[in-house]
This record gives sequence, C-alpha cells and structure tokens, in this order.
Amino acid sequence: MAPFLIVNPHSGHGSDADELVREAEARGIRVHVLEEGDDIPELARQAEADALGIAGGDGSLAPVAEVALERGLPFVCIPLGTRNHFARDVGLDRNDPVGALDAFVHRQERVIDIARANGRLFLNNVSLGLYAELVHGREGHRRRQEAFARLRAFAILVRNRRPLGIAIDGQAVDARVVLVSNNAYQLDLFSVGARERLDTGRLHLYVPAGLFRRGWIEREGERFEIDAAAGRLRAAIDGEPELLDTPIEFTIEARALRVLLPRRPGS
Repeated sequence: MAPFLIVNPHSGHGSDADELVREAEARGIRVHVLEEGDDIPELARQAEADALGIAGGDGSLAPVAEVALERGLPFVCIPLGTRNHFARDVGLDRNDPVGALDAFVHRQERVIDIARANGRLFLNNVSLGLYAELVHGREGHRRRQEAFARLRAFAILVRNRRPLGIAIDGQAVDARVVLVSNNAYQLDLFSVGARERLDTGRLHLYVPAGLFRRGWIEREGERFEIDAAAGRLRAAIDGEPELLDTPIEFTIEARALRVLLPRRPGS
C-alpha cells in the first residue's frame, strides 16, 4: 500500500509545489494537489494508504494529523510554508521539502504529543488577544524586514491597552496576550522560538511580564481553562485566525501521534 501526500500549492512559495509533486511520484508516493473546494480531512480519510502526509505551512498540518491519529497511521510533514515551525521543531530541514519526502521511503518513526483547544487539534500553539492580531499582521507582511515587524508589534501593544478580561483556571488575569503551547517554547516578547521537546506531555501557558520587560510569566500543566466575559476570543491556532467560544479548554495527549522522519545516516 502506497503512502498518500496532499500538497497545498498555495503555501509559501507555490513554485516549489511542481518540483515536489514530481519528486514524490518518482518515489512511489500517491499525490493529490489541492483544488478549490477540496475537503482535506475527507481526502485523508478516504485514501488507501499506510502513511498520510501534507505538504504545506503550519496551518495546513492539523487536519491531516487528526485523521492520521483517528486511523492509527503515521503522519508526515513536508515543509512548504513560510515559517514551518513544526517542521523545524520535529527535526526537519525546513528549507528542503524534497528531502523531507524520504520520510515516506526511509522511515524513522518518532512519537510526539498533540494538544487541543475545545477539542480542536493543534501541533504548535494557540495565541489569544493581541498576540493573535500580531500573528495575523505578520502573516500579511511576512516578507517585510524583521526590524519593521518588531516595530509594528510594539506599536500594536502600545496602542491596545485594554486587557482581554479573562480568567485562567478561575483566576482573573490582567493580560492582553496569552499563548498556550504544545510543550515549551523559547520566547522573547515579540517572537516564538524553538521547542527542544515535543514529548513531555505538558502544556505551557505564557502571559507577558509587563509591556517593557522582555519576559513571560509561565505556567505548565496537562489542562488549562480560559474563560472570558466576552463569550468568544480572537485566536490564532497554529497561525490560522479563528474565533473560539469560551470557556476554552486546553488539553494535551501525550505521545499520541506517530511522525515519520527521514532516516539519518548511521541510524
């Protein structure tokens, strides 16, 4: 039974998709290039395959990972987006999507955690409030210089001084930014760094420690609940804009997802 790969040609630099399709087919991988109106989860559910993969950015991954989890199949990430944070954290060269295809052929399996927000799977993180706005703004200006992105981020924080009006596990918190992540990140005030582990079985929740301090107040646990009087909160789930009904329940499933990676020399 052949592996099955869904390719999102609109992720990152679309010109990479054609070469990727050719290289995948040369390796005996069945490929479906997304067209308008395609249902990604249904494509993955109906595929006769021994592994399921998606070539796209961070926001493309979760629907296929969810189906892989449902079917008990291994999941493959092919980095074809702009930032490819998950690919980096799982140990792929995010600048080499063709090389990542070897995960289907020369398989090395790793088991990682997945997290959920109100039942919806995420692999990286969920940001709430101003950080969600900031993520959306960076997506719209992703080709601009880093210095400009940081300046714009600071301007957003200064201009929007109203807290979210939230409670975390029943405790009121005066915050305009909240980040909940699947395992721990290295963070500064304006950017998300890398994760050293994806298998600790722990969520991490971050709230900035003041506007002018480059630091975060951090909590960790297996479950968080975030409530808000507003009833809904603007969010970014793995970089994709969403509105989440409150209370939002965050949970983690330890070592739930099988991920295939290219076999390293000597392993």
